[in-house]
Amino acid sequence: MLNSDETLTFVSQRWDETILPTLIEYIRIPNKSPAFDADWEEHGHMQAAAELIMNWLDDCGVEGLSHELVTLEGRTPTIYCEVAATNGSAGEDCVLLYGHYDKQPEFDGWEEDLAPWKPVHKNGKLYGRGGADDGYAVFASLTAIAALQAQNIPHPRCVVLIEGCEESGSFDLPFYVEALKDRIGQAKLVVCLDAGCGNYDQLWLTTSLRGTLPGVLTVEVLEQGQHSGVAGGIVPSSFRILRAVLDRIENSADGRLHDALQVDIPAEAIAAAHDVAQILGPEVVDQFPWAEGTQPDGEDFADMIINNCWRPSLATVGFSGAPDLDNAGNTLRTHTSIKIVIRLPPSLDAEAATRKVKTILEQDPPNGARVRFDAETAQTGWSAPEESTWLKTSIRTASQAYFGKPAAYMGMGGTIPFMKMLGDAYPETQFMVTGVLGPMSNAHGPNEFLHIDMGKRVTACVANVLADAGG
Repeated sequence: MLNSDETLTFVSQRWDETILPTLIEYIRIPNKSPAFDADWEEHGHMQAAAELIMNWLDDCGVEGLSHELVTLEGRTPTIYCEVAATNGSAGEDCVLLYGHYDKQPEFDGWEEDLAPWKPVHKNGKLYGRGGADDGYAVFASLTAIAALQAQNIPHPRCVVLIEGCEESGSFDLPFYVEALKDRIGQAKLVVCLDAGCGNYDQLWLTTSLRGTLPGVLTVEVLEQGQHSGVAGGIVPSSFRILRAVLDRIENSADGRLHDALQVDIPAEAIAAAHDVAQILGPEVVDQFPWAEGTQPDGEDFADMIINNCWRPSLATVGFSGAPDLDNAGNTLRTHTSIKIVIRLPPSLDAEAATRKVKTILEQDPPNGARVRFDAETAQTGWSAPEESTWLKTSIRTASQAYFGKPAAYMGMGGTIPFMKMLGDAYPETQFMVTGVLGPMSNAHGPNEFLHIDMGKRVTACVANVLADAGG
């Protein structure tokens, strides 16, 4: 039987001695996902990050481990690891542990002593881009297996798959899954370490993920910019038309999105949101660095959680067609373009939503302006199947053993494309989707950090579940 004290001691030592030093070097590498670095292959940062991980795997001390950097032409490399079963099982069944090593771009607003590619270890946190999202996953996965082997606890065959394209929508991943499907076999349990946590006090399991629909909306009114005094009142503003067009899918007064993007919310999801609201209370709102005086959308904590995990939302994440403020002359501009990201309810088909949104935005443009919506890779969300009795018991035991509190369950507002892909491929598969992205950890934004103690305890919880999976 797994000894929890020994497990946490082993895991903590591995984190301190090998994982943290490697993550520090990993954060230094600007291996931005292909969507944010079109010349990623030429720059070599992705290769450098993958090789850093491969070097760690060479010396990680996991018995029965084979590992390979698999590279399909023109696609980001994928790290494939396989650990032979020690529980006497044979065949193609496995536990599949998943993560990614590509990163979001820099963003601005970092504190004075912090920067995206500058690792800073202080106050129990490791700051820098990619440590928590999701660089730690490969190290945590193999360390969890090593912790079992250190106590001679049997485990099933384990496959660890670490991709390099998740932050771009995982458009490379299906090709690798197809190429490796015979080696992967049948995934009976999937462990994903790329999700979030409501606090750092207990183990959090993700029950659903929203889909995503990114794209660029452009409105053109002129072939050349014109003096705003000469053209104003005759030539319409591209920005005004864009505002009007955008209002077709998002009510600017309250943020509600078009009915075509809504779904019926399951009763169990609503009940779970109320449970989470009881646990977190004001932290639902207080976790964000609000500008003074700003109020959240709504007043009821449970309803805000439902908004975040089961209702659609829209964010404008980029803007072009205008000079910066220091160079803004009195010129009526030719066009305005914005990049939007629509978060879709977990059960809404992303391709159908894309077609609907494109039609709504482009049809009957005001003033006959050129309106174009260029959708990028859309991803359908995911909802977890009901947990089996053994997994529910194992997760409950793990959270009590390593946190002293019960496990908590909640939907997440983000997207992990691989979960939908796996759910479709293996309909009988069980899922443990968890992570370290908690309050203020700020993945994708400034001052991103990895909560180190949370990382250690999540690793120990994974070891607990792997032990039960092999028993």
